[in-house]
This record gives sequence, C-alpha cells and structure tokens, in this order.
Amino acid sequence: MRTTFDFSPLSRSSVGFDHLFELLDSANRMAPADNWPPYDIMRVGESQYRIAMSVAGFSPDELTITHEQRLLVVSGEKVGEDNAEYLYRGIAARNFERRFQLADHVMVTGANLTNGLLTIDLVRELPEQMKPRRIDIQQAGALPAGEVNKQIKGDKHAA
Repeated sequence: MRTTFDFSPLSRSSVGFDHLFELLDSANRMAPADNWPPYDIMRVGESQYRIAMSVAGFSPDELTITHEQRLLVVSGEKVGEDNAEYLYRGIAARNFERRFQLADHVMVTGANLTNGLLTIDLVRELPEQMKPRRIDIQQAGALPAGEVNKQIKGDKHAA
C-alpha cells in the first residue's frame, strides 16, 4: 500500500519552505532503496553529527566521498577481479552509492576509515547574519543619543 501526501495546505500558510516540501515529495516518490551498506546517523553535539558506515573489505582508495550543495554522496567501487573460489560468501563486495540529503549550512569536517567502519563527521555552522541578534527598541519621539533636553531660559518663573 502506497500513501501519497498533499502538501498544498501547508504551502498556503507558509513562506520559504518550498525546498522542504520538494524534499518530502521526492522522498515519498523514491523507490525502495537498497539497504547496503548498513549505516548509522548520530548526533554527537548540539550541531555536530556523525555518519558511521560499515564498508568491510573496502580500502580508502576504493571509497569516494563527495559533498555537493545539500547532498553527501558516499560510493565504493571494488577495483580488480577477485578470482577466489568461495564456498560461502557472506561479506558483500559489490559496488555501492549512498546519498544523504543535508540541511542548509551542514559541512563535512572529516572522514576516517578504521577496522571496516567509515565515519564521516559533519557540523552545522550558521553564518553570522543568520544567528539570532538583539534589536534595540527606541521610544517614539525620543531624542537621538547625544542630544540634551533644551530648557527655555527667561525671567518668568513658575507660580
């Protein structure tokens, strides 16, 4: 059973979320993906993330990590032929490509391959102009800073 979602009611009351709606719509239309190689996505800090992917049998020169705008592509391609005669083959050695959609301003900070586990570190860094800032509120009719109240001088005194 396949369910489709209509995001048009959300579009009527929101501005600037069209990228999110397109992302949800494309995920809904996507065919069931191959679940190999297995991976985990972890949050390791307030704005730090880590992807851990099991790539047993691949060397660093057989793996490629590409970071495009809002897309991280991890691929593995076995080079050379394996002419061994296997009685049982439980370790998959096939080529793969895994795609991860990234949020805005998420950058790859590093990758490491240890004991068949590829870890990719990511961080979300907001630009200065997007960080919250405090806005000073001025009172209507207030004098600009630096000006002093001027008093009327004369010989009349209050009674």
